[in-house]
Amino acid sequence: MRRDFAMHTNTLIPPAEPGRTRSIQRTLGVILVLNAVVVAVKLVVGIRTSSLTVIGATLESFLDAMNNVIAMLLVAVAARGPDEDHPYGHAKFETMGAIAIVGFLSISCFELIRSGVARLLHPDTDAVRSPEPFYLMLLGSTALVNIAVVWHERRRARELHSPLLEADAAHTAGDLFVTALAFLSLIAVRAGVPWADPVLAIVVAMVIAWSGWQILRVTVPILVDARGADADRIREAACAVPGVVAAPSVRSRTTSSGLVFAEVTINVDSSLSVARAHDLANAVELSVAEALGAVDVTVHIEPSRAS
Repeated sequence: MRRDFAMHTNTLIPPAEPGRTRSIQRTLGVILVLNAVVVAVKLVVGIRTSSLTVIGATLESFLDAMNNVIAMLLVAVAARGPDEDHPYGHAKFETMGAIAIVGFLSISCFELIRSGVARLLHPDTDAVRSPEPFYLMLLGSTALVNIAVVWHERRRARELHSPLLEADAAHTAGDLFVTALAFLSLIAVRAGVPWADPVLAIVVAMVIAWSGWQILRVTVPILVDARGADADRIREAACAVPGVVAAPSVRSRTTSSGLVFAEVTINVDSSLSVARAHDLANAVELSVAEALGAVDVTVHIEPSRAS
């Protein structure tokens, strides 16, 4: 009859520092306000010029703002940590929010491409109004705001050692490319090349689709509990502990906040005392944690068949 038992200690990740959490949230709050201003300005320019490319740039900036909201929620949720009803934490709520944003982006991309193709097939010289210099200045000012946001967010990311802020800054930096396409589109319309707007709008739709794919590439594996760490690496770390005969079963999963949960089954000499087995379990937890970074490890112990 199989005999096994599990040994587990509390998560090896220290609780979030309240001061650091508040600082990250304040930074994200400031950036959210700036991104909301950018969205509003682009929306006005897009409506006044009827430019598909500018409307697409507005959607991209809206995505930045939504990312800020999700990031703020993630920081708050991560600070709460696991509880009795959510022993693995609350991070998947943030992941579900990201999936919802991708759904919105999918509809937006479809409409942009549909409208762009329609304008190419049925050109209408009055579809896009020639922008006044004032609207060009407004659109250009949003690029300056984005540059300031990226600079501030990266500086705060270094000060607070926050990968979340660093990743958000990288996404905002990508918005500069879309803004440049929108500006180029308005310049082309003023120069008498109206077909440039639907063409560039389709390019912007592709950029937004790529952003959505990048979100899915990260979030879907988390939702379906894909492997969170290399099994051989976990097995090697477990077997490196003297007294561990083998590690026949290894499982892992991860969360959007980067916390890795690992379960390891190890074989040990059946003559070991419970106290000695407990010491081995602790040693395996520390070994796996050192190999993977901050993790939450559960160790199951079974007698070795050779013993």
